[in-house]
Amino acid sequence: MFDSRQYEWADLTLILGGQDITGIRAVKYTEKIEREHLYAKGRYPQGIQSGNIAYEGEIALLQSDYEALVRAGKGSVLSLSLDGLFAYGNPSLGDVMTTDRAMGIRFLEAPKDIKQGDKFQEIKLPFIFVKLKNQA
Repeated sequence: MFDSRQYEWADLTLILGGQDITGIRAVKYTEKIEREHLYAKGRYPQGIQSGNIAYEGEIALLQSDYEALVRAGKGSVLSLSLDGLFAYGNPSLGDVMTTDRAMGIRFLEAPKDIKQGDKFQEIKLPFIFVKLKNQA
């Protein structure tokens, strides 16, 4: 048997373009590959072929951190190209740090949405990136 540490939300640190994003509310990112069946004689596939790999994600953050990104992009987050470091763990508690580095992040849109009764503005920024490097 082994003791495994399950990381929780409080263990996540996001460094985006060299800046610690403290107003982060949610994050997701994924690596995808195109796959399809290879058909030849008969009706059953002969194999599975692989194609391009793609990376995408979304960051939800508070308006104050969003506005800091807008300033860094000289008026728009759409002009930014930066790396993101997603670090999981707390070394002060003896955790082994696990990190994912998303390289070449480019945001796809810059939405703002707020409605009556909201106590703060959360902005969701979808993005794509060039490469994902996992570091344990």
